[in-house]
Amino acid sequence: MYCHLIHYPVMTCGIARNSGPQLALANSSQSWSVRPAGRRGVIRGPSLRIGVRKMPAKDLKSVAIAAVAAATLMALMALASPVFAAGQLIAGGGLGGVLETKEHDVRVVVNNGVAVTEVEQVFVNKEDRIVEALYVFPVPKNASVANFSMWINGQEMIGEVVEKERARQIYNSYKQVKRDPGLLEQVNYKRFEMRIFPIPARGEQRVKVTYYQELEVDHDWATYVYPLATTVDNGRVNERTTGRFSFSLEAKSEVPITKMESPSHGEEFVIANHSEGYSQASLEVDGGDLSRDVVVSYNLQRPQSGIDLITSKEASDDGYFMMTITAGKELEQQEKGMDYVFVLDVSGSMALDGKLGTSRRSIESFIEALGPGDRMEVMTFNLQPNLLFNELKPADEAGHKAATEFLNSQQARGGTILRPALQTAYKYRDADRQLNVVLLSDGITEAGEHRELLELIANRPAGSRVFSIGVGNEVNKPLLEQLARESGGLAAFLSPGDDFQRQAQAFRRKLTRPAMSQLELQFAGADVYDVEPQLLPDLYHGSPVRVFGRYRNGGALKVSVNAEVLGKPVAESFETDLPQVDDANPEIERAWASHRVARLMDDERRNGAPGSLRNKIVELCESYSIVSEYASFIVLENDAEYQRWSIERKNEKRMGRDGAALEARREALQQMREEALAELGPEGVEKRIDEVSGQPANGANQPLAANSPVTPASPAAQPAPRQSRGFDFNAGASPSRNSGGGGGGAIDPLTGGLLLVVGGYGVWTSRPRRPKVAAKFDETTA
Repeated sequence: MYCHLIHYPVMTCGIARNSGPQLALANSSQSWSVRPAGRRGVIRGPSLRIGVRKMPAKDLKSVAIAAVAAATLMALMALASPVFAAGQLIAGGGLGGVLETKEHDVRVVVNNGVAVTEVEQVFVNKEDRIVEALYVFPVPKNASVANFSMWINGQEMIGEVVEKERARQIYNSYKQVKRDPGLLEQVNYKRFEMRIFPIPARGEQRVKVTYYQELEVDHDWATYVYPLATTVDNGRVNERTTGRFSFSLEAKSEVPITKMESPSHGEEFVIANHSEGYSQASLEVDGGDLSRDVVVSYNLQRPQSGIDLITSKEASDDGYFMMTITAGKELEQQEKGMDYVFVLDVSGSMALDGKLGTSRRSIESFIEALGPGDRMEVMTFNLQPNLLFNELKPADEAGHKAATEFLNSQQARGGTILRPALQTAYKYRDADRQLNVVLLSDGITEAGEHRELLELIANRPAGSRVFSIGVGNEVNKPLLEQLARESGGLAAFLSPGDDFQRQAQAFRRKLTRPAMSQLELQFAGADVYDVEPQLLPDLYHGSPVRVFGRYRNGGALKVSVNAEVLGKPVAESFETDLPQVDDANPEIERAWASHRVARLMDDERRNGAPGSLRNKIVELCESYSIVSEYASFIVLENDAEYQRWSIERKNEKRMGRDGAALEARREALQQMREEALAELGPEGVEKRIDEVSGQPANGANQPLAANSPVTPASPAAQPAPRQSRGFDFNAGASPSRNSGGGGGGAIDPLTGGLLLVVGGYGVWTSRPRRPKVAAKFDETTA
């Protein structure tokens, strides 16, 4: 018998029996396979590899040891079984460690579609020993971790971002002397890990993580998801907080908010609409269950197409801007039928987190939303495609019933190979109809397949698009986004707590109105550069495009937009001013850098050259305090330790500026709450109080206490007015230059990118098929 531990919980183990190997494995949520190899066999699973070989039967001692090893193996398998819980601490240094969540507080402030999330947690070590703690958590789409702090000796110590391997070396050096380091790493596209050492026996540790996020906006519904479901090791964490779990979200919008709700928690939330541009949601429980994502959505009243612009600029540095282009309701609905091929991933990974069940319900809702002229096919895949009809069928009641029965019969098992499924879906292309391939998957496919998939998308049939829908939190967002973006489609990500029917109806509405293609932007007047991202997609009704960029000098800026709708040109423009100083929206600086990092990572995947752009990515991450697969947060005990390692306190400075802007925003929201409160009660109540008391209700003419000096209050920093212009994007409209006024709209999520050209006076962007534009591209360093 041999037994060798590769990497917990992955184990290689051999068991000897003269009658041949006898070992049965069962796992309800994973797929296991047995592969014979001569006199040896290998049992494989997602996190387990067992080698089995024959040995002489006379060695009874080996048989006994093998039995013990098998029992131990089954115990480790139980520990390795996935459960779904909030980001939790896992005790290291041996099995059986117990760490509890004493407090879990989440505060979210949304400013015109950009959310700042602060998560503060207090963990308690229940062990009579010092432990290293591992905290595992996911972050949502479009989110960038902006800060990691620990409380050391009663003081909050803000972390700094350094190259990943160096951060790990620094962290390990402190473990040897039991000092107080913390490490936050991005393990892969779906998971972040935080390591903290030491947590004293029976002691507590307070930590805070801050991340910035651009909210998904779909047909005037902005959705915020706080992901609580993740895969961790069973037996070492629990799904509940032993103390308080609180969640608060405040949303401020220049466009009126008509409704706020929580699809995930419903009446558990208290929701207050303080004014037409400010709503608040609050949830608080003791000993709460942390196994469900928290989803909050609010509806915006956006009447027409428009452009919105906000800025950030320090006096001593170049500025940043964030521009959102929204296609409004004036685009007429098209009645022509289309073809849909729904491609459902049924590989083993889809069993986790209820992803298969969520996908089934989503497809059923999509089919219900189809029109009478639409046709459909339903396909599942793991190692190979499995077709329902083998042809396109009308999206009628009979087709819906057959699809439901087919989907309900599917089980999640086996590996994932996506390319044959997409190749098969493309065969359904009809020359006279639009083909929409709707892929529902977690994107967890073979790494070597990524480049093949991108090549397949690049050579897709004309008139076909891929719409990627990622399900759950354990999802390969970069791959699904890239597949959709490079096919002219869209990517969306669903939480089990989402409203599937509303999502499906919104998806259908996107496709029944014409997309704006050949979208181009021109910036003239101001010195604009480094616009991100570079590839501008089609602009769909209900799915805005967000563009980030930098500018060297403030002053007048003219923005021109050109596009095609149903093959006819449309054009609009507006003029605005870029400020010399604007401290109200510093979060867009990290957002610009985050999109730049994501684009460089995409370039690596497309070129099949991992690590080729590592130095450029690390430079951006360190400059803007962004965690990536190449850079991590490190928290040290005091400023002297940062100096010892020659780590500049860039993030501490940036968080000071970000924190001041966030506090000013909260003060403004508090003022709005007070104004709303003043409107409550019967009309004229202040006058009646004055008559009863004989004194003015506001305390005017009251003597001041002698020991109460009066100091003029410094005015809180207020955001610069957001530049907003509405326009009409009807096909065939005459170009209307310098259109002012108008509707404006919500700051909505980015669904694509921009190709930048820097010229002497203006900057032109277009799709890459125009070589005369692409040849002028000038990319500067950050």
